[in-house]
Amino acid sequence: MTRHATHPLVRLATQAIAAFLADRQVLEPPADLYEAWPEALRPAGVFVCLKHEGRLRGCIGTTEPLHETLAIEVVRNAIGAATRDPRFPPVQLYELTDLSIAIDILGPCEPAPGLEALDPARYGIVVRAGEKRSVLLPAIEGIRSVSEQVAAARLKAGLGPDDPIELLRFEVQRFH
Repeated sequence: MTRHATHPLVRLATQAIAAFLADRQVLEPPADLYEAWPEALRPAGVFVCLKHEGRLRGCIGTTEPLHETLAIEVVRNAIGAATRDPRFPPVQLYELTDLSIAIDILGPCEPAPGLEALDPARYGIVVRAGEKRSVLLPAIEGIRSVSEQVAAARLKAGLGPDDPIELLRFEVQRFH
């Protein structure tokens, strides 16, 4: 388990990863989770990010909910972050004790009226151009300005600096 698994959703993500890595079991959220944190019953987009010694180890998420509850979304994305992030090899069970887990619950995406309406500490962004798309969460280490945030999102989507884009913003609730 992670060292500081205090929020119920972080505990759920940790348990989901452990159950999947140990037995390939997809954990059902326990009923007492909904009693402890009723908000877990609502649907929402969620990102689950894993870090080891402050460096990203996996991050998978959805901007719109794919499952009926936030809790199920957390379970599925936690498993995905541990096993399906193409940037990293799958997490091994022995690594779980050294990982920190962050859960980002996304608010609704809205068109950004302009760059002046963005703040990389407050807003995540979605960049879209045709079939190309990327998502950047807010408060990413090393990104301090709107221009850095948009440039990173363009690069992630495979877009050049002058390609026309649609730019959306969203806020998150983050739990560690």
